[in-house]
Amino acid sequence: QVLLVVSGGDLVQPGGSLRLSCAASGSIVSFHVMCWYRLAPGKQRALVATMSTAYCTNYADSVKGRFTSSRNFAKNTVYLQMNSLELDDTNVYFCHAYRGTAQYWGQGTQVTVSS
Repeated sequence: QVLLVVSGGDLVQPGGSLRLSCAASGSIVSFHVMCWYRLAPGKQRALVATMSTAYCTNYADSVKGRFTSSRNFAKNTVYLQMNSLELDDTNVYFCHAYRGTAQYWGQGTQVTVSS
């Protein structure tokens, strides 16, 4: 059983920054894809960033240039650095990982951007 623990959500003003963390209960080396998603009330879940084993990261157009995802293999943790936050970034953010055919979800963390 793999556990993903997401943290770092908070209330922040527009233009501010936050860093989300997704800590895995085991090695993240075996995950061939790790992703960040977000979900707002009344909206569909949206893919924010995708990291593959090829160390290639793709971002949604809405966050390109503002968000950066990274991995720390020693800490078995992935991060989502969010800069220049906008009101529309208010969402619950989730971490998602694939290992072969298995999928794992972390619990959501609330990010609220408000003045």
